[in-house]
Amino acid sequence: MEIVTVSLIALGLLVLMLSFGVPLPFCFGGALMTMVGLGGASMKGTMVWGFSQLANPVLLCIPLFVFAGTLMSESGIAASLLRFVNVFVGRIRGGLGVVATVSCAIIGAISGSGLTGVAATGPILIPEMDAKGYPRGYATALVANSSILGLLIPPSVTMIIYGWVTDTSILACFLATMGPGLLITFLFSVVNMVLARKFPLVLDPPKPVEEAVREGVSLTSKAIPALIMPLIILGGIYGGIMTPTEAAAVAVIYALPVGFLVYRGLSFDTFFKAAKNSATSVGAIMVMIVFSLMLSQIFVMEDVPQALVEGIFTVTQNKVLLLILINFLLFFVGMIVNDITAIILLAPLLLPLMGAIGVSPVQFAAIMGVNTAMGGVTPPYASILYLGMRIGKVEFSEVIKPAMILIIFGYVPVVFLTSLWPKLSLFIPGLFGY
Repeated sequence: MEIVTVSLIALGLLVLMLSFGVPLPFCFGGALMTMVGLGGASMKGTMVWGFSQLANPVLLCIPLFVFAGTLMSESGIAASLLRFVNVFVGRIRGGLGVVATVSCAIIGAISGSGLTGVAATGPILIPEMDAKGYPRGYATALVANSSILGLLIPPSVTMIIYGWVTDTSILACFLATMGPGLLITFLFSVVNMVLARKFPLVLDPPKPVEEAVREGVSLTSKAIPALIMPLIILGGIYGGIMTPTEAAAVAVIYALPVGFLVYRGLSFDTFFKAAKNSATSVGAIMVMIVFSLMLSQIFVMEDVPQALVEGIFTVTQNKVLLLILINFLLFFVGMIVNDITAIILLAPLLLPLMGAIGVSPVQFAAIMGVNTAMGGVTPPYASILYLGMRIGKVEFSEVIKPAMILIIFGYVPVVFLTSLWPKLSLFIPGLFGY
């Protein structure tokens, strides 16, 4: 049986098992067995290679960023950032929705995780927005969709994985998604301001100038320890002082005294709870990574990417049409698997095709990042949307309509702009020499 046919069968089996909710290692295991049984691939050598890749120091920043994000959620750092942003826009109609969007972007910049954004901001913002007159389903959808910005505003775990599997500069990948991430933040804020006109909002009463200034100064001073955290992380990485792994370690070290001594949100109980939750998440991520890496490596060894390029070019060689088709593919895969799985599986397969049509690995990082982020809030996978529903205590029917409005008017335009307008993703990396 031809290797391309076997690969298609393996991918079809993988998608089918993922659609039925089979645990991720078993999904990739089934596809691996298909490649070994029908395609004659070597399992022993691939397994040794797969486990050796886990020793890469680049991967160390993943558990560190996950732990830092969990500590941030428990320590009170996130709550302090929310209060700081709210003091400037909380009295504007729709301002609290802008607070949700911007806060999730800031928290995503610290933790690199969309799930952390929901967990940190949802319990605070959703009840507050509900009390101020926002429909609870809309508040949940806005927080969940905005939390995806954690995958685009650097540092991002998904871009670390992309840079690792494609041998692309991780800093360049961070910078590539910043432009699209900031644009989505702006579009969400605009959509929120438009929709907020229809809500019976309860606005904060205006305060005398002196009282407003006094409150702003007070909250700003209290937020300084929280604001220093992203400055250290991002300044250290972009200034060339620290690698992403070192910055992740510094984030954990900084979060401990701030959480225990400044905001006092951390106790020994909450610390060990955060450590346990982080270890569980990281364990699941690492098992998934090694299995998906093995499958990707088998595809590369069997020249599947080259066969894919040749097959697609027989259909069309039009660059715009190819980019549109690839976006649909990435979006579809993002709907049924998580972002890390999609990147490990598809980045090695599609990178040769992108190179053949003149798309650089840095721009492709942004294309993959935006598409897989959008998949995280698009059913049936939509893990971040489902977590938001549990935190917001709302039904699927309440959240799906506002979520789709945000996706259509916030994400979709940026997806196509990222693909068809290279400067959106390449301008900021270009400033740093990439």
